[in-house]
Amino acid sequence: MKADPKAEAAAPKSSKKKMIVIAMIAVVVLGISGSAAWYFTKSSGPATAEVKKAVKPEFVVIEAFTVNLQPENGAEQYLQIQFTLEVAGLEQVEVIKTNMARVRSRVLLLLSAKKASELSTVEGKNVLSKEIIGAVKQPFSTGAPVQEVTDVLFTSFIIQ
Repeated sequence: MKADPKAEAAAPKSSKKKMIVIAMIAVVVLGISGSAAWYFTKSSGPATAEVKKAVKPEFVVIEAFTVNLQPENGAEQYLQIQFTLEVAGLEQVEVIKTNMARVRSRVLLLLSAKKASELSTVEGKNVLSKEIIGAVKQPFSTGAPVQEVTDVLFTSFIIQ
């Protein structure tokens, strides 16, 4: 019996197509595998870099301030305030304490520009807290880093 020439010709074509499809699938799988291996094994920084440890928050008590507020409706008012700064670590405590005169001056200037109506609400106190953080964070000298102040905790707040 003689083989059908059409059947013989069809067999090599389908075999070639199967090989091409298998080769393409293999290339795609290898590409995905390589990409996944690179993604999961890459380092987030130099191998010798130390991971920065979480710093325990420290607290710096600021002595009480008594300042005249901006007059409203002809009435003179003053603010007596005491607060504690939350800073990132003992190093920041030392920086704040070393520069306490600058800290107090900045806060005094900030407070003396306020009106009682601005400070009497919770929102006003929250705004003041953010402004104190901003004032204390500013570098104490040219080229120095900013201070890592994270919160202001009011311990006394009297408007008269």
